[in-house]
Amino acid sequence: MSAPRQIRLNVFRHNPQDPASTPHLQTYLVEEAPGMTLFLALSELRERQDPSLAFDFVCRAGICGSCGMVVNGRPRLACRTLTQELPAEITLLPLPAFALIADLSVDSGSWMRAMTERLQAWLHAADPAPDLSRLEARMDPDLADQIYELDRCIECGCCVAACGTVQMRHDFVGAVGLNKIARFGLDPRDTRSDAEFYDLVGGDEGVFGCMTLLACHDVCPKELPLQTQIAFLRRRMLRAGA
Repeated sequence: MSAPRQIRLNVFRHNPQDPASTPHLQTYLVEEAPGMTLFLALSELRERQDPSLAFDFVCRAGICGSCGMVVNGRPRLACRTLTQELPAEITLLPLPAFALIADLSVDSGSWMRAMTERLQAWLHAADPAPDLSRLEARMDPDLADQIYELDRCIECGCCVAACGTVQMRHDFVGAVGLNKIARFGLDPRDTRSDAEFYDLVGGDEGVFGCMTLLACHDVCPKELPLQTQIAFLRRRMLRAGA
């Protein structure tokens, strides 16, 4: 049997709270194990070599979205990325567009919360005290599947980090925001009109700011149909704004 491969990890290091800290790459060597993910490699690195390394994780199963980072130039989830699929030299950077906490840890939660509040991304009912039995009424299975598909978004921030428009317009809601609007636009329980949705995402900060580069679609770890939803939402908003 051949000897285990040595992985060379070039990891971004910087603590913005420390005036003496300067951004730099720090290199570590880790011995690859069968089935090793980047999350496991970083955990071993922090446990055995450098306990000061900061990165985020919760579930380790691609559900929480916490471990998003840029892996060799591509936003990915560390817990779902096998090291055997990567070259022996790997460069890890924090996701752009979000405030840096330290090293590979970013504050994506504040960005997501602000976007959700701005888009009012929750179910709107006309009655402030709605009939819950109506809200729980049986839905067409095909429509329920479409809504569930969009609900699989884990808000990992990979689509935001890959978006060229986000880098130029800090007010752009990104594919994650457009996906939320598309989801509630499908839901028959939501009472908002197309005109109301247009007010939320019908401008350059919304669906018409998208440059259709579709990097969001390419990097989504849940493989959501973002390209299809953005195109559909754009046509719907054109009709609403006409």
